Amino acid sequence: MMYHIFVWGMNFKTAPVEQRELLACSREDAYYLLPPLKTIRGIVEIMLLSTCNRVEVYTVAEDYEPMNRLILELLQLKGVDTRLRRNSFFLEDSFAVAHVFRVASGLESMVVGETQIVSQFKEAYRIARELQCTGKILNRLYEKALRTAKRVRTETGISRNAVSVSYVAVELAKRIFGSLAKTKVLLVGAGEMAELSAKYLKKLQAHLFITNRTYERAVELARELEGHVLRFEELSEHLHDFDIVIVSTGSKKFIIDTPMVKKAIKKRNYKPIFFIDISVPRNVDPEVNEVDEVFLYDIDDLQEVAEKNLKERLKEKEKGEIIVWDEVSKFMKWLEFLEVERYIVSIKRAWRKVEEREPMVRKLIHNAVEEIRKDPSLAEKLVKIFLQEVEYADTERRLPYVYNRAHGT
Repeated sequence: MMYHIFVWGMNFKTAPVEQRELLACSREDAYYLLPPLKTIRGIVEIMLLSTCNRVEVYTVAEDYEPMNRLILELLQLKGVDTRLRRNSFFLEDSFAVAHVFRVASGLESMVVGETQIVSQFKEAYRIARELQCTGKILNRLYEKALRTAKRVRTETGISRNAVSVSYVAVELAKRIFGSLAKTKVLLVGAGEMAELSAKYLKKLQAHLFITNRTYERAVELARELEGHVLRFEELSEHLHDFDIVIVSTGSKKFIIDTPMVKKAIKKRNYKPIFFIDISVPRNVDPEVNEVDEVFLYDIDDLQEVAEKNLKERLKEKEKGEIIVWDEVSKFMKWLEFLEVERYIVSIKRAWRKVEEREPMVRKLIHNAVEEIRKDPSLAEKLVKIFLQEVEYADTERRLPYVYNRAHGT
């Protein structure tokens, strides 16, 4: 039986978030869904990957019909209208393998080259394997996907340049301060991008402080980010305490001006301060950038860096594609040989006794296997001939004779 590799699902390219969230699967959902899906006749192996940007099923199946039943069953178990399939995608064999390799490598991510997908991919596989839903083919596919991801990261610069504005801000801060561990960060306001920057900084072990005109909102955010609260009216008095200041408010005028910053930098003995102004209109006076040891980036500065870095990533993505298809070619050759493995077992089993009597037969069988490796289409013919030859136990005949018979000459 020849098996096929299929990929079916939805991602940010094919469906809006309001549709993807209908199909989204938690860790608990995966434990609930995989066992019944695996029991569908014709489904041999299965793995389910669900992230904020994609819900995809990777399977090894006998044909298309089992896959159709699996998709309908999954939609039914999730309580989703079958019309949702209109915004799904379906891939098979080498194109399916290439997709899996791209996903693991971050080439299919919304932010090209992001690395979070690797841990999500590993977790999805771990659950499937724990539930005994994977086998020889998906196990190999998983290993080769991780190998491809590693090659893409090490042989291209796809993960080198930040893309999102929030992440760019943090990367720029790292250039100035080196390690951000124990740096003191003040979040002024509660804008979404500023909050995301703060979350990145928190992961890097920075100490967070939050100030907002509405004190209760500052307290709420401080709890969420495990930070501290500074009263808004005390901002000027304590500005010198902070290494990084992220500003994102709805104010229509400057909250931080040049005299305030000059006073703060003097109190710090000219130790650098990094301002990230993500407000529109701007909340930090642009002239602040003229003060010694003060670094100011506004939203346009960050966006410009982000777009430039995205272009660099897209160039590197082309290199990543070459790596993906190189690995796909290797995997498909392995899969093709796996299909004829049973023929090789038949040859060895049939000729075992003859091989014991005549050591030269071992070499003959080895050569036959090599011929099958080179051209798997010969497998069935060669096996048939070998089985006929074993009846005569003709150990004097050599591979050319058998090979010629396989070609009808």
